[in-house]
Amino acid sequence: MNSKLPPEMTTGMTEAARLTRAGRLSEATALIQRLFHGTAPGTAPPPAPANSGIVIDAEPISSTVDEPAAAANRREAPRPSLRDALHDLTARFTPAHGGLRPARTAEPLPEGASFTTLTYSAEAGTRQYKLYVPSGRDGQRLPLVVMLHGCTQSPDDFAAGTRMNALAEEHGLLIAYPAQAASANVQKCWNWFDPDCQQRDRGEPALIAGITRQIMRDHAVDPSRVYVAGLSAGGAAAAIMGAAYPDLYAAIGVHSGLACGAARDLPSALAAMRQGGAAARVHTGDRIVPTIVFHGDKDTTVHPRNGDMVINPSKSAGALRETVQRGQVPGGRAYSRTLYTDSTGRELCEQWTIHGAGHAWSGGSPAGSYTDPQGPDAAREMLRFFLDHPHP
Repeated sequence: MNSKLPPEMTTGMTEAARLTRAGRLSEATALIQRLFHGTAPGTAPPPAPANSGIVIDAEPISSTVDEPAAAANRREAPRPSLRDALHDLTARFTPAHGGLRPARTAEPLPEGASFTTLTYSAEAGTRQYKLYVPSGRDGQRLPLVVMLHGCTQSPDDFAAGTRMNALAEEHGLLIAYPAQAASANVQKCWNWFDPDCQQRDRGEPALIAGITRQIMRDHAVDPSRVYVAGLSAGGAAAAIMGAAYPDLYAAIGVHSGLACGAARDLPSALAAMRQGGAAARVHTGDRIVPTIVFHGDKDTTVHPRNGDMVINPSKSAGALRETVQRGQVPGGRAYSRTLYTDSTGRELCEQWTIHGAGHAWSGGSPAGSYTDPQGPDAAREMLRFFLDHPHP
């Protein structure tokens, strides 16, 4: 894609990466917007589009530019389209070590199980999703877990990395994996920073809730045991779903994500990812939605402070007692696990801090992208937490 860019665009994006690494986010954002829209330096840029391809599963990498060659070719190269420019910029910010793995042969399904691709359409749009149905559970009302992938990921990749289908077979669960469309975000990120995607019955929340309800209509689902979880951009989307639909989801899981309302546009999204973004005030009635959070304390993509921000609304809703437990995975990472309980001793939230971990699913399989096999098993712990918290 870089071969299509004129030298001034390449030079500008390199400078934007440098400004971001230096913490000068407003300057970096202004420069990016000028490059996209062709405005002169010093001119106020128009607002960035909501689906501008922000990559949450990324960290800056360095690049160099041959300035003399750039000067010689500047008048000859055409200006790229906005879509091409966004693709090139996000590619620069995507770490080589975290990309998708090559296609692998799918694991054989247990006899009687299925893992199928389905489609949901409504006024808000259309999304595909994959649904895992375990074997030998005919006639039983099963719990349902909705899993929201991170940027650049797919349902198959996310299922492989989290090993959630194997746990579904073990515990008797339905697992749904909604797929973000590249037409909605060029890097297939859920648009957690778009105000239209932070509200009940609007945008992507309406689509995810619609997928959930479609599965509940078509399969024997226990309505008191419906949950949503996600990684990174998907984790931020899961936090939004818990805030927007406390009547639908019994509990939520947020891995390396951000709080609902942590950002309202591209500049505030970049700032929240780097520094931590506070949750917006969201009315969920009298109910605190039980929440489990995982975050690596060496995450350079989404600041670990964001894990605290996800928990904070629950803490502020009532006086919760904190108990900290510490442990170590044999041959792997150490962790701190903070339990938040109410006055009756009922646990409402859990926060796992994985020491030394970066931006990856803890305890995941290397068969998927963005996984850290050395950490505690986030998928298993999330399921344990979910099944302990049916909807009241």
